[in-house]
Order: sequence, then structure tokens, then C-alpha cells
Amino acid sequence: MILVLLGTHELPFERLLVELEKLKKRNVIEEDILVQAGNTPFESEFLKIKDFVTYEEMDELYDKASIIITHAGTGSVITGLKKGKKVIAVPRLKKYGEHNDDHQLELASVFEQNNHVLVWNDDQELESVIKAIEDFNPEPFNSKRAQLLSVLEDFIENI
Repeated sequence: MILVLLGTHELPFERLLVELEKLKKRNVIEEDILVQAGNTPFESEFLKIKDFVTYEEMDELYDKASIIITHAGTGSVITGLKKGKKVIAVPRLKKYGEHNDDHQLELASVFEQNNHVLVWNDDQELESVIKAIEDFNPEPFNSKRAQLLSVLEDFIENI
């Protein structure tokens, strides 16, 4: 199963679903596709769509997924990486009314530069990125959270 995550942002993100539906119709994608659509209204006979799911259900869906295709939100991407999943990040873009700004382009770029994810940009064919993910070997993600907390603790102790 391919898990598709659109997040919870109030603006719709139909562009990704339109492309996935085309690929599913043409049998380019044979696996089931489950979409957490959030605030994106979309009906499809080819995609299974849930608006929102509980934290527990989301955790289970991540575990079951063979691939994660997600908006380039930090939480969605990092959760997939921590679970050792292959991730395709898709930035929501301001020019399509999918977000208020283009910060997801920056986030996706950093994850891509570190070889954690593949990114589908609007100047590419989604089909080629999905085919590339099969042979993609992502670098393991190591959070710098502990290091950051240590620096902050040292700072606070030395005030």
C-alpha cells in the first residue's frame, strides 16, 4: 500500500491526487493507494480517501506502507524517515494556491540534498519519480534533537 499524506493545512492540494489517479488508472501504480486528504475534497474510484485519521491509525498506516508520498511538511516526512520508509516529498506551492508561501520547497530541498527523500517538483513527471523510488536507498535520518537539547541545557546551566 502506498500512503499519501496531504496534511491538515486549510488550503486544498488536488494536484498530487490528480496525478496519482492518472497513474493508477493507467496501471503504472498497481498497489492500493490510501490518501489522508485533510482539507482537500477529492472523490476517486481509484484512490481510497480518508479526510483525517487518529494518531494511532496514522502510526499503523505508516507501518503498513511500502512508500510514503507526502506534502513536504516536516512532521510527515520525518515520521516516514524514522520508520525507515522510502519517502517522496511533494512541496505545496503558493502559485497553485496550495500554501501561503513556498517554505515547503526549502524543506524538501534540504531533505533531498541529504539523500533522505526523493522530491516531485512541478517540472517533472510523477511517474519517473515513482519509478526511481524503487531503487532509491535513502540515507538514514538521525535527528539532531538530543544535540540541540544538550546545547540548550549547557546554556541554561551556565547563565
